[in-house]
Amino acid sequence: MPNFRRLLLGRRLASEESHEARISNPVALAVFSSDALSSVAYATGEIMAVLGPYMAMAAFGPAVLSWSWPVAVGIVLLLTILTVSYRQTIFAYPSGGGAYIVAKENLGEVPAQVAGASLLVDYVLTVAVSVSAGVTAITSAFPAADAHRVALAFVVVTIIGLINLRGVKESGAVFSVPTYGFVISMFGIIGLGFWRYFAGGVSVGEHHAAAAPPFPGWLAIWVFMKAYSAGCTALTGVEAISNGVSAFREPTARNAGKTMVAMVLMLGAMFLGITWLSNHFGIIYTGEGESLLSMLERRILGTGPGLPHITYLIVQAFTMLILCLAANTAYADFPRLAAMMARDGFLPRQFSSQGDRLVFSNGIFILSLLSGILLWIFNAREHHLLPLYAVGVFLGFTLSQTGMVRHWLKLRGHHWALKSVINGAGALTTLVVMMVIIVTKFTHGAWVVVLVLPLMVMTFFNIHRHYIRVKSILAGSRADFISPRKNRVVVLVSGIHSGVVQSLNYAKVIADHGEVEALTVDFPDENGRDSAALERLRSDWPRYCEGIPLRSIRSPYRKIVEPIVEELDRMRRVEPEYTITVILPEFVTGHWWANLLHNQTAWRIKGTLLMKPKTVVISIPYHLEPIVE
Repeated sequence: MPNFRRLLLGRRLASEESHEARISNPVALAVFSSDALSSVAYATGEIMAVLGPYMAMAAFGPAVLSWSWPVAVGIVLLLTILTVSYRQTIFAYPSGGGAYIVAKENLGEVPAQVAGASLLVDYVLTVAVSVSAGVTAITSAFPAADAHRVALAFVVVTIIGLINLRGVKESGAVFSVPTYGFVISMFGIIGLGFWRYFAGGVSVGEHHAAAAPPFPGWLAIWVFMKAYSAGCTALTGVEAISNGVSAFREPTARNAGKTMVAMVLMLGAMFLGITWLSNHFGIIYTGEGESLLSMLERRILGTGPGLPHITYLIVQAFTMLILCLAANTAYADFPRLAAMMARDGFLPRQFSSQGDRLVFSNGIFILSLLSGILLWIFNAREHHLLPLYAVGVFLGFTLSQTGMVRHWLKLRGHHWALKSVINGAGALTTLVVMMVIIVTKFTHGAWVVVLVLPLMVMTFFNIHRHYIRVKSILAGSRADFISPRKNRVVVLVSGIHSGVVQSLNYAKVIADHGEVEALTVDFPDENGRDSAALERLRSDWPRYCEGIPLRSIRSPYRKIVEPIVEELDRMRRVEPEYTITVILPEFVTGHWWANLLHNQTAWRIKGTLLMKPKTVVISIPYHLEPIVE
């Protein structure tokens, strides 16, 4: 087993080797940007799918699809604002944490936990949506595989999880090829598209050539905002780098800032390029069937045999891979955020523990489990998951932007007024977009996130109160050690053998003034008399265990654990000044599977007595076979 573990995860890394687990900027771009960069594969299509139904309305006409361009420009403007904000966040909070740390430092614990909950939900949905989209790309090429889409999704999640358990550096090296392959292929397609358009080889699309529709008041504003909020899926994952600053090489903040700027430049350029070409090439997308990006690629490359066809397949392959691997962004950030919240006492402490490869293994396991449950519930179909997707993202954006406004107002550093205005504009815009998403997608599933987030925040604070209470109790319990308590030792026996004798001898050593007794449970026969086994035990007792009294508990209902617990409760009531030490003789076999045949009763007794006050349980192992050292 250890050899298999090393083969699977690699050699263990000591704490002082943490610098070896840090990653360079090119690798970090692949680790933290795959979610954001992959969104260009469907963001323009989401805008067109919203605008499409309004083509038949007299107030709009076909030219309503041309609104996708100003919508995209507006989204890139918001992206610019978010970039400036999160870049400032990186330098202000170089330990990482993003919206969670910003909200905690500037807005208080409640907004911080709301931000933490929204980000955790977003990361789980990122895995589910990304993997589902990748599986859809696979089943589109091979329709027969659609019946096994959930199994395929589980396989993808398992592979990504195992790679991340090996470490962030290793996962980045694996995922760099599809990430950079997708970026290069997208810029190649966009560049070829512009060349073909300006060379005059492509006719202008009907909706682009049509006259701009009149602006019919509030209806047009509503349509524009719906399209804007749908296209904002292009912004998912933008905050990932600010959450994972500590994964970068020194100087961490500077390297993270450079990587974020590079990511945003690529994201903005690809998104604008795809949207402009879709408009000018006359691509119409309704949300069903072939994706907008695929249609655009076919239009640019052509559908004839030869190189264009092969190029199309290569581009689609990279698109499929990055959609699947976009989940890696969540695997990079979910465990780190969970570890921060655990260190603050709002999640179980186990989330802050690092595994053999200096990654937060428990966070990776939980993320895989939760995303797997979502994939199973929603049959690994991304269009069922998308309505849940963006609410948490923009709630985190809004809290982060608001927190940075408060930060500048308190700090009042260089250009603080301008920075406050930029962050304030970002907070207002993201708040409006979030409200539009909630209203337009509420009945389609957004209500689930709206309901789950408050429940998560309540759970976080219950966990925090528990840790505070435990700390208070432990601090106050120091007085118990001033005057030592008396000790009564009870040895649980079922018969006489070497393990029992060994346990009784140990009990004599730790007992106060010989206060040791043996306790056994007897099942009386059908006539209500003591069993033959108890009679044999009593007759053999003086020969092997002289000087220690044996007491039996009658159990007419053939229970073992319950009568023992009741008797120990009675002893605590009668002698409250005593601590009761319960000694359990336990078999230890030579094989792990053989242990399953023994000790179930001992496990139940220990599990029950663990919850009892003033009770100590000690296991005395009795090895049935020699132990090889």
